[in-house]
Amino acid sequence: MTSTVTAIPLLDLKSQYQSIRQEINSAIQRVLDSQYFIMGPEAVALEKEIADYSQTKFGIGVSSGTDALLVALMALDIGPGDEVITTPYSFFATAGAIARLGATPVFVDIDPLTYNIVPELIETRITDRSKVIIPVHLYGQMADMDPIMALAAEHGLTVIEDAAQAIGSEYKGKRAGSIGHMGCFSFFPSKNLGGYGDGGMVVTQDEQLAERIDILRKHGSSPKYYHKFVGGNFRLDAIQGAVLGVKLGYLDEWTAGRQENAALYRTKLRNAGLVAEADSIGCLQAGCQASGRSDGCNLQQNGTQIVLPEARPEMRHIYNQFIIRCPRRDELMAHLKSLQIGCEIYYPVPLHRQECFAYLGYEEGSLPNSECAALETLAIPVYPELTEPMMDIVVQAIASFYGK
Repeated sequence: MTSTVTAIPLLDLKSQYQSIRQEINSAIQRVLDSQYFIMGPEAVALEKEIADYSQTKFGIGVSSGTDALLVALMALDIGPGDEVITTPYSFFATAGAIARLGATPVFVDIDPLTYNIVPELIETRITDRSKVIIPVHLYGQMADMDPIMALAAEHGLTVIEDAAQAIGSEYKGKRAGSIGHMGCFSFFPSKNLGGYGDGGMVVTQDEQLAERIDILRKHGSSPKYYHKFVGGNFRLDAIQGAVLGVKLGYLDEWTAGRQENAALYRTKLRNAGLVAEADSIGCLQAGCQASGRSDGCNLQQNGTQIVLPEARPEMRHIYNQFIIRCPRRDELMAHLKSLQIGCEIYYPVPLHRQECFAYLGYEEGSLPNSECAALETLAIPVYPELTEPMMDIVVQAIASFYGK
């Protein structure tokens, strides 16, 4: 490997734009001609299209994925004294929305190979103050929803799916957002369905929840200037509605490209002798408190092999990211970046160890799988415009680092 390798970004939105440039420009021009920039026909059309795509009855467009989570919790009157069970291995918005309403996030550890919340551990954290479970469908694969929904029904809890990274993913044939009481999407530009700015959506099968969220996103007013509740300004921009309406038509094609690239990575990384098999893996971190525990990390100790993300057969994994777990992760990242290969550490500090949540009292080692994932995971490029020769460069760079 040499430093003359053409740069390979983690995500190439410029190439995506060039492939649909005329349609996107026409859609934006249509909004400019209308001079209707907040909600309006473009946003309303997108709401129906996303609801249909997600196998739900209602879609309510909002200003971001974060605001989707926030307004979903507001619709349930979540506040001080309430507990919301979720994962510590996620983007900050998941727990941040809970805390902003004065409720308490309760963290449950993750599976070390799917990175999603472990349903069996949820029940151990349910109390008489529990109100909501927020499973996060991380990296494009859904959490194990059947046992989560069964627990929710047993204890009278509401389930909000954080599907910010998972639009179009499936669990036993059911789309993300369609199983829980509500589902929340993000249209941040880097998402599989990304806008040209912030945007999000709440989907639901429940008409009453949909109506309440619609009112809350408009400062709680219905009709205008008459306020039933104290809401917020959570409305979706018309330009985002128009852009996302164009891009939604390509989403399944782009997802297929990501899935093909993920499959190629699995083959190429294995052929390079880089992959640890599941029956020989243990924790990577020397002295890790999870090491040797039945509920701890499940990664290999060999210093030259990585672990691939697990794609479960009952799922449709859409690969918002392709995540590898690897020895000497930080050194590998520096090596790849020196070769102009895009890579990223998602969530280097799990939520229960963030300074702002110190008051919750989680000690180091208390949620070991999440803590190890934070130390060992790395995202490598998987976007649909990535070519096979580019993937070969990525794999060769990883192999050269480990002396393969």
